[in-house]
Formats: sequence, structure tokens, C-alpha cells
Amino acid sequence: MLALLSLAGCRGNAPQALGTIERDRITLPAQVSERIVEVKVREGQPVKAGEVLLRLDRTRTRAQLEVARAQARQAAQALAELQAGPRGEEIGRARAALAAAEAQATDAEAYRRRLSPLGERRLVSAAEVDRANAAASSARAQVESARQALLELERGTRGEQLAQAAAALSAAEAHVADLAALLEELDVTAPRDGLVDSLPYRLGDRAPAGAPLAVLLVGEAPHARVYVPEPLRARIAVGQAARVRVEGADTGYRGRVRMIRSEPAFTPYYALTGRDAARLSYLAEVELDASAAALPVGLPARVEFDAAD
Repeated sequence: MLALLSLAGCRGNAPQALGTIERDRITLPAQVSERIVEVKVREGQPVKAGEVLLRLDRTRTRAQLEVARAQARQAAQALAELQAGPRGEEIGRARAALAAAEAQATDAEAYRRRLSPLGERRLVSAAEVDRANAAASSARAQVESARQALLELERGTRGEQLAQAAAALSAAEAHVADLAALLEELDVTAPRDGLVDSLPYRLGDRAPAGAPLAVLLVGEAPHARVYVPEPLRARIAVGQAARVRVEGADTGYRGRVRMIRSEPAFTPYYALTGRDAARLSYLAEVELDASAAALPVGLPARVEFDAAD
């Protein structure tokens, strides 16, 4: 009897922590706020990678994509126009405008020359002479303006304008690609094999952007998420072997510590035992082997840690 009591006392002193059985979770958020038009799975259903879980309304996003494509075509045509340079007709019109300006300048200059001697002899008013001088100067300026306009056309498009047009086209094409990718994401698909844990919204709902549309449980086997009491923290290390026990199972499951937090937290209510209520604890995860694949999440678990290697 004394030997049995001694053995029981030793087992009660084995390092252990309390927690629950969990699985890795993947949350699939809504990229845009659109109405759910089809739900193809139910909660608890296993799904394969790439399988469609639900569909959102595509009407508005498809229209935005068409607008973006039209803008990209417009930007492409604008770049092509700049690359082609001015048409021959435009250059011809500029040359004709220059010739007309030169003719007007010649006429204004001739009139000024005729009027100037008359002004010196006071046969015409000084105001009339001033108007003739101003008209001649204006005509010369018009000639220079027409000459520069023709030179601009003959030299073609500036490199900076071509660079700006090319950048505008790239931005428009990137916007098209972004909307095309968004349109594909309106069919919410499973990124990997798993189990549908939660569908927070139902058919006809309009979830806000960023809200979770589906939550998947993934991974070949679950893990135990436990809280290690502060006195045991120094004895637990990543990779250390452990045995996980759950209610209703006759034998425990083998596992290894895959993570333990370095920052402590206060012990949660379900892990409080006696004096541990006032102590800090460290969140840890114990990875289980394939024999525990059928364990449901949420089960209370007790983890006993082997001695560190």
C-alpha cells in the first residue's frame, strides 16, 4: 500500500499543463462588400484545395473591370499617337500659318515705313505713327510665334511626354490586372485541404470588406494548446516530447512541443489549480501525430511533459 501511494504521489508531481485540442485555422476574408449569391458547402464539410466554398455577386466588379479596360485602351492609343508624332497635314497648316504671318508682317512694315516720313513732317498725327509702329511689332511677333509652332511640330514629340504616356498606360494595365484578380477572388475557394469550421454569413448577406466569409480547420492532425505554469517554464523546450490526454480516451497521444511563447500571461480560468491561480503562464502548442487525427477541436486536454533531452 505504501508503495502504491508513493507511485501515485510521484505521478501527481509530473510536469503537466491544461488546455484544449485545437487545429490550425485559415480565415478567408471578403475582399469587397458584395452580396453572397451562392453557398456551396456547409459547416463541418471536408473540402479540397481549390474547391469553391461560396460566390459573391460579380456585377459591380465586372463593370469596373470593363471601365478599366476601356481606360487602358484609351491610354494605349494616346501613347501610339505621341509615338507617331504630328501628321503631315498639321505641319503643312503650320507652314501656311507662318507664310500668312510673314505676309502680314511685310505689309505692316511697309505701311510703317511709308507713314514714318509723314509723321516727321507732321502731315499725320503722332498717334497714327505710333499705331503703325505697334502693328509692325505685333506682326513680327506673330511671325516668330508661327515659326516656333512649326519648329515644334517638325521636331516631334518630346521624350518626357512619351515617358508620361507610357507610365499612364502601365498604371491603367495594372489597374485592369488588379480588378481581374479581384473578380476571380469573388469565388471564395479553399487554399488547401481542410474542414469547414464556420460560415459566419448566409446566402443573401452582404459582408463588409475584410470580414471572414469562411473559417477552415487544416492540417493532418490537431495540436494541444495549453498554458504552462510559470514554475514549469524553465523545464519545457521546443521539440520536447509530451503525452496528451483527453477525456474519454483510455490512452494518451504522443506529441512534441512545437511552440512556447516567451511572453507570459495570467493563467486562464479553466487552467486554475490551487496556488496556480495567482501565477503567470506561457502559451504552448504540442503537435500530435496522425493517430490523433480524429480528435475534435475544443476537447479539454492535459499535457504531461517528458524530461527535456
